[in-house]
Amino acid sequence: MSASGWPEFPGAVGISDLHAYPWPTADDEHGGSPHMHLTCTEAYVVISGRGRLHTLNHSGPSIQTLAPGDVVWFTPGTIHRAINDGGLRVVVIMQNGGLPEAGDAVMTFPHEHLTPERYPAAASVLGADGQPSDERARARRDLAVEGFTELLRQWDLGDHRALDDFHRKATALVTPRLSEWRKLVENGAAATAAAALEHIDALGRGDTTHLIRAGVNRIPALSETTLGMCGHLHAYDPVRRLGAGG
Repeated sequence: MSASGWPEFPGAVGISDLHAYPWPTADDEHGGSPHMHLTCTEAYVVISGRGRLHTLNHSGPSIQTLAPGDVVWFTPGTIHRAINDGGLRVVVIMQNGGLPEAGDAVMTFPHEHLTPERYPAAASVLGADGQPSDERARARRDLAVEGFTELLRQWDLGDHRALDDFHRKATALVTPRLSEWRKLVENGAAATAAAALEHIDALGRGDTTHLIRAGVNRIPALSETTLGMCGHLHAYDPVRRLGAGG
């Protein structure tokens, strides 16, 4: 159960409705900011439109086409970039709901920006007025594309050290938050799994108490979007934790 009194989503996942950015990029594509998760597996369930998912991990680069009905998922350590070829809309399912908002994602900025001193400013979407800004979201996307392009170039040259160096710098950036992450997993996914095992044991004893406590929960369609790394988001898990739909 969350602090708001709303239960976790199934498996304590996070859920977002993603409309991939249509903004053009320097390499004649359209889409979002390449980034990597360090703890969470992520899944795309394509609802409409067309696109591609560009990835890089130690298996090398790959491109997955995205069409309605497709499901693609990728594990921690996979750098991914959503390309919007027209109206791409995806339901994102994220392991360990709450961790993405707690910093479990590092964008592929050029190496000089991957420091505790410079990364926060490069990653911010806040404009001069302190409000989220499309201009800032585009600027950070372009910076991440620049860094990702260089990682791909180095890989194609046979130099995998650049990817390893990105992993090390990303790890250093998130290390101060690991104790916070542990609590989120313990109170979310781990607690949900433990509850399921308790239910199994209860059923074995003929105890149906948890069935009596059954309930139904609903979050209405969200009217406001946030500026995500890959596009405009209706992010449901933060709403669930705050306990207010909109």
